Amino acid sequence: MSRFTPDAAAALEGPDWLRTNRTAAAERFAAASLPTEAEEIWRYSRVSEIDLDAYVPASRGTTVTGNGNGDGAPGMASVPAGLAGVLALSGSRSGLLVLHNGRVVHRELDPALEARGVVLADAVDLPDGERVLTAATGRTDIDAFTELNAAFLRGAAVLRVPPGVEVTEPVLILHWFDGEGPDDAAPDGTGIAAFPRTILSVGEDAQVTVVEHQASADVLALVDPVVQIDVADAARLRYLNVQDLGPRVSQVGYQASRVGRDASLYSSVVALGGAYARVRTDSRLEGKGGSAELNALYFTDRDRMHDFRTLQDHVAPSTSSDLLFKGAVQDRGRSVYSGMIRVRPEARGTNAFQTNRNLVLSEGAGAESVPNLEILTDDVRCSHASAVGPVDEEQLYYLESRGVPPVAAERLIVLGFLGEVLDRLPSPALVASLRAAIARRLASRDDTPAAAGNTQAGSGQ
Repeated sequence: MSRFTPDAAAALEGPDWLRTNRTAAAERFAAASLPTEAEEIWRYSRVSEIDLDAYVPASRGTTVTGNGNGDGAPGMASVPAGLAGVLALSGSRSGLLVLHNGRVVHRELDPALEARGVVLADAVDLPDGERVLTAATGRTDIDAFTELNAAFLRGAAVLRVPPGVEVTEPVLILHWFDGEGPDDAAPDGTGIAAFPRTILSVGEDAQVTVVEHQASADVLALVDPVVQIDVADAARLRYLNVQDLGPRVSQVGYQASRVGRDASLYSSVVALGGAYARVRTDSRLEGKGGSAELNALYFTDRDRMHDFRTLQDHVAPSTSSDLLFKGAVQDRGRSVYSGMIRVRPEARGTNAFQTNRNLVLSEGAGAESVPNLEILTDDVRCSHASAVGPVDEEQLYYLESRGVPPVAAERLIVLGFLGEVLDRLPSPALVASLRAAIARRLASRDDTPAAAGNTQAGSGQ
């Protein structure tokens, strides 16, 4: 890990306060141990396969295009060509922030929103950037990888919506990773490590929809993202994260959110890419009457692995959370879901639900599902359920008996199964393209359907 030292962190460009913070985080990282599958929170993962010596940290140094402050026509010259399709499919927007290998290269924001105090920028360009980073929701010392993010981040995508402001069109935050930035020359056989940070702050009684999209070329890379979300009292945030990374990219991500009194968070994840892609999601309901709806859709094929860990942390009374994660695995793909509903002693009147369901489409594929409850008070309604199994034979027979070919019948069933989550996504403009991408993956299958006898299912309440 000689490339991820305090000296390497201190050598990165940036304001003095950021370089100081980086060095401190790098020293904490150097003193920490990398996680292993022996730890319960990393059980079933493939974290031991991540060799940090195979990567070099991407460095900073590029020119930002676009208006940024609403004072000029946006320029698109620095937007990576690989994001053109996403932009074309995303529909109308209120703002756009583009990051290349973890650094902001383009920004634009509706001037009317800028005039009302909405901020969409890189943290290093803000007068209060240090305060924004240090005050952001969620700990950044969760594990060695969150410390590594703090040690080598080159800024942060920041969206701040003032109290009472309603942003009607989505804000897009797009990431592209390719190891080809102006300062990202890596030794032969070495990949790029990128450390994006996103900070979303929605003020009291404000409302916004955010679509964050991660994509890459077919390169060797490690992406270590952190997303920090703060939803103030009576605020509403609809957030979608689409992960469509290349087949040689590993991801170890962390998302933390805080939900205030009578506030609502609607958070969705769509995971389609990566070699090993992990996301830990911690949602903390701190205000009475706050609610969080957490959804995820994942499709795992080839030798990919998608790994999800969630915490629905109920701190205040009369809060609610509803989690629905659904996925399909084929070829030699694997998925892992492990979730915890925690109801603290002061959180009476909690309603919390957790559901994870998986379809296994090939003999070589597999899925693990481990829901958990920790209830420390009474007067609550909580349940969890999980299921792992193949496509229902009766559904297949029904379609085949009406003339639908077996392969097409299975494809219809899988798309219908995942459609429950697709229909909930806060970006209807992207739903059709995501559905088409899943259909293409189904068509490329290199194995036969899993036998009905492999069904494993369980539920708890």
